[in-house]
Amino acid sequence: MAANRKIQSAAVRFGPLLKAFLLCLLLGGSGIGFVWQKQQIHQLGLQIKQLETTLAGHRAANRQRADTLAYQRSPRALDARVRELNLGLMPPRPENILRLSEPSSAAVTQRAEPPSPPSGGALARK
Repeated sequence: MAANRKIQSAAVRFGPLLKAFLLCLLLGGSGIGFVWQKQQIHQLGLQIKQLETTLAGHRAANRQRADTLAYQRSPRALDARVRELNLGLMPPRPENILRLSEPSSAAVTQRAEPPSPPSGGALARK
């Protein structure tokens, strides 16, 4: 039996060794890939958190600016600014205000209807 082992080819002796090496390479590569993916997911999570924090800061700044704009547009703030700049502006007098009345709904519907065609009797007399 010892003689048979010496006669076997090198491919037969190294076949199981090659299979074990490839299996270890496959498992090691899969493990490294898994760890790399988990690390990428962690990095992306940190980036998303940082961007969400930045977005929240921008939204707060926008809210603050909107509040400032609303205050600056208020009549009280505008009057104070007019007095501060000495523009000499004042509210209009009642006789300077022109008020327009809206037409009634009946007048609007009458204008919206197409004109009726002339009656047939008037055309027949001509």
